[in-house]
Amino acid sequence: MAKLAQNFAKYMIHAKMNAKGMVERPDVIGAIFGQTEGLLGADLDLRELQHTGRIGRIEVNLKASNGKSFGEIILPSSLDASETSLIAATLETIDKVGPCDAEIEVMKVEDVRSQKRQYVIERAKDILRSMMDSDMPDTMKIAEMIKESVRTMDVQNYHGLSAGPELLSSEEIIIVEGRADVVNLLRNGLKNVIAIEGSKIPDAVIDLTRQKTTTAFLDGDRGGDLDLKKLLVVADVDFVSRAPIGKEVEELTKKEIFKCLRDKVPMDQSEKTTVAAQEAQEEKSAKSSVGIDEKMKSFLASALDDLVGTRAAYLIDKNMHVLTKIPLSEINDVIGDFRNVHSIVFDGKVNQDIVDLAASKSVPCIVAVGYKEKVSNKGVSILTPKDLR
Repeated sequence: MAKLAQNFAKYMIHAKMNAKGMVERPDVIGAIFGQTEGLLGADLDLRELQHTGRIGRIEVNLKASNGKSFGEIILPSSLDASETSLIAATLETIDKVGPCDAEIEVMKVEDVRSQKRQYVIERAKDILRSMMDSDMPDTMKIAEMIKESVRTMDVQNYHGLSAGPELLSSEEIIIVEGRADVVNLLRNGLKNVIAIEGSKIPDAVIDLTRQKTTTAFLDGDRGGDLDLKKLLVVADVDFVSRAPIGKEVEELTKKEIFKCLRDKVPMDQSEKTTVAAQEAQEEKSAKSSVGIDEKMKSFLASALDDLVGTRAAYLIDKNMHVLTKIPLSEINDVIGDFRNVHSIVFDGKVNQDIVDLAASKSVPCIVAVGYKEKVSNKGVSILTPKDLR
């Protein structure tokens, strides 16, 4: 049978030993077994108790000083309290360890289960506290969870487009870019909403804008600018509302949504500012791309196609050699290791941070799938698939 592991002991006997000479661990173990043998009869013989797993492995920690030995003895026991006390008392009858006179004194008998009980009590407190904090929401939270679930289920299909249940019954409608935007607005109580869901404005949306007062609620990035420009050409939009710069409608909080809608502007005002800003951005990008010939454009277009879906980037030199391929998250750390980088081609949208990085490293060109926000070029050429065609 395996010897008793200390994890399963009921008691721990702690004793100290002083020997008038140099001794080693085998001397101490030998003295314990040898000098207690037969003292309490066969039933409490230490060798038999250890063999049957009722006494565990005896630990001895020794130190020496000035020709003498000092040590701590730890003996685990699964016997009951009275039997463990008898075993502890027998240790004090030992008067010789190896060739040296010695003395052993029991310091304490520790009830291991009391520590376990204390641990159980403290752990139970932690578990109960966690249950009360996370698993027992108040009535208001439960009600809100139910409402949110029902609102999300309210997404309707209108001519293949995601829409709210009050789209047709309401005199006013809100146009957004995608299904996730519809879900977010429904979650926050707005049910007269429809998504255009694609690069082309659907005929169903165009017809609705001619019948109802229409607000276009678009992302605060270049994609939102492009969608607005497309709407202006074919639809009858009355008001425009935009998410904060760099944010998308699907990620706005309730407070942000209603603030954006309160701040909507009539179409005649928005058209002048938004379209002008977009055309200025396109013109600036086009001017800064002068010097990139058709061969280079074709190479960069192919490199961008290779990266789609990888969330990675190429660093490319002016001779159209790929210097390295790296994860997007490592561009800042790696770009300084390469000289003469001509282009950063990456699977993502351009923001001001990547433009600033390119400018600081004298990289003249960035190629990406689109814009995440309006940016200041700082002399960097920014190319998207549209520019590479």
